[in-house]
Amino acid sequence: MKVRSASALRTSIYRVSVSIALLLILVGCSSSGGGNTSVKSGPVTNPYLSSSLYGITHFDSSQSDSTPYGPPRNVYTIDLSTKPICYGGLINIITLASTDQNFMWQVGSDRVSYVNKASGQFTAVTKFEALATASNNSYPAIADENFRLFGNSSAVGMTPTSMDSSLKSFLGDNYATRYGNGIYVLVDKDNVLYTNYADTLYGFALSDPSNPSAGITIRYKIEGVVAAIQGNNPAPLPNTRLFGLSMTYDGHLIIAFSNGMTVIDRDLNLASKSFYRFAEGEYVSNSIALDEKNGIYVASNTIMRKLVWTGTTLSDKESDGAWSSPYDYSVQPPIIKVSNGTGSTPTLMGFGNDPDKLVVITDGAKQMKLVAFWRDQIPEGFVQKAGAASIRIAGQIAATCGFTTLPEWIQSEQSVVVSGYGAFVVNNIPETVSSDIQGTNKTVQVSLMGPAYPTCYGAERFQWNSSTHEWSSTWTRSDVSSTSMVPVHSQSGNMVLINGYRQPGGWEVLGLDWNTGSTVHQTIFGNSNFGNGAYAILQYLDNSDLLFNSIVGPIRVHYDN
Repeated sequence: MKVRSASALRTSIYRVSVSIALLLILVGCSSSGGGNTSVKSGPVTNPYLSSSLYGITHFDSSQSDSTPYGPPRNVYTIDLSTKPICYGGLINIITLASTDQNFMWQVGSDRVSYVNKASGQFTAVTKFEALATASNNSYPAIADENFRLFGNSSAVGMTPTSMDSSLKSFLGDNYATRYGNGIYVLVDKDNVLYTNYADTLYGFALSDPSNPSAGITIRYKIEGVVAAIQGNNPAPLPNTRLFGLSMTYDGHLIIAFSNGMTVIDRDLNLASKSFYRFAEGEYVSNSIALDEKNGIYVASNTIMRKLVWTGTTLSDKESDGAWSSPYDYSVQPPIIKVSNGTGSTPTLMGFGNDPDKLVVITDGAKQMKLVAFWRDQIPEGFVQKAGAASIRIAGQIAATCGFTTLPEWIQSEQSVVVSGYGAFVVNNIPETVSSDIQGTNKTVQVSLMGPAYPTCYGAERFQWNSSTHEWSSTWTRSDVSSTSMVPVHSQSGNMVLINGYRQPGGWEVLGLDWNTGSTVHQTIFGNSNFGNGAYAILQYLDNSDLLFNSIVGPIRVHYDN
C-alpha cells in the first residue's frame, strides 16, 4: 500500500470509520474467528494482580497486548516535548496499574515512580532511584534535565560513534549496561510492585498508602537473586540473569531466569522457592504467559515449554499437563534481536468455550513463521503437520509481510498480538544493515534505525481456523515500520497500533484496521528522540489518551477531536 497525503488519509479514515460503525450496528457482535460465531472470550482475570488490565507487562496474564481502549481515527501532529512526562530511563516498557485508579506505577531502567493520572494529570508524586540504590551508586541517578535534553535531540544524520558520544554525555559512560533493569514487571493486589535492578529482586510499596507523596519503600528484596535462588549445585553460568515475572492464580510470584524458572511466595521467602532448571545451552530472553490453571508457558531459544505449578512445586510431568516441544531457529540477526530463537513472549489464544486452546510465538527461522502449539491435550486423531518440529505444533505459517522478493531476514523481537483467533506480527530487521552499526549496543541501534540508518518494514495479520486447524494470512503491509516497540490491539478502535520511523513525518504511531490493514490512525511526532518507543509498549487510557512509553519515560497525549 502506498502512503497517502494527510488530507487524503483523513478522508479515508472518516469513510472507514463510518463504514465500520454501520457494520457493527448490523452485526451486533464480533466473531472469535475461524468460522465460529461466538463472542470473543478472553483470559480469566488473575485475582492476585492489581488490575485485569496493565497489572503486568503485555497487559494481562495471557500476554495478549490487547486493550479495550484506543485512539480516535484521524491524523494528528503532536509535539511530545510539550506533554506531561515522567522520566525513567532508556527503557520504559510499561506503566503499570495501581490498585488506586487515580495512580499508576512508572517503571524504567533507572527508577520507579508513583504517578498521579487523575483529571488528565501525569505527575510523579514520588520516585525511587532503584538502579542507583541496587548498584551502590555504580549507576548514579540521572537528572531529569539530561533525559529531557536527550529526548529533545534528534538522531538524524548521526553515526554510531556520534550517537554513543551523545548518550554518554547525557546518561554516563555506562549507559549501555543500564539496559535489562525494570523490564518485565507486575503489581499485585496489595499494590506491591515487583521488579529487578542490578542483581536484586525488589517488592516496592508506598511508605504510607494514604499519602502517596510520602515515598516509596522496599517491602521485600532478594539480593544476589540468581545465586540466592539457584545455589551452587551446579553454579549458574556468569551470564545468567532474571528476565520475566508473572503471578500464579493462587498468589505466588513466578521468576523466569535465562536458564530456568522459580515459583516463590510474594514475601520473597527463600524457604518457599521451587526451582526448575532448563537444559544446558538453552537461553530465555523474554517473559512468560500463564493460564488460569497455573500452566506456565515459556520459550527458550530452542524449546517451547509448558510447566505446571501444582501448588507446591514446578512440574514438567506429562501427568500434570506439562510438555515441551522444539521449534525452528537459526542464527542471531545482525541487529535489534537478543537471541537466535524466538523474540516473542508466548501469547495465549483461545479461552472459555473457544474450541482450540493455543499458545503462539514467532520462531527463530531467518524468515520467521507464526507457530501455534496445543496448550492442553492434543486433539484425538490430529496428525503432525508437514515441516513441523513436533506433533505439539498445531500449525505454522511463514510470514512474508507482503514483500514481493523476500529479504534475507524477516524476524521479530516482539510478542504476537492476539485478539480472538486473530494474530499480528511485525518485522524488526532492516533489509540492509550497515557493518558499522552491527557491532554496537542495542541502545545505539534502536536510536539510529530510521533517523540515520535504514529502518525495518513489514507487518502481517493472520487468522486461525479452528475447523481446519490452519493459519491463513488476512493482510500484509510492506510499507509500514515497527522499529522496536511492542504493537498493541485496540478493541474499541478495531485496529492494531505500531511505532516506527518513516519519511517525511519521522517518528509516528500508526493505526491499521484489524480487518483490512488500511491506515486508520496516524500520530506524527517528528524527528526528536521523544518519539522513539525503544523496546517499550504502547498503552491507551480509558479516555482514549495515548500513554507513550518513550525512550526517556512515559508521556501522556490527549487527543482533541
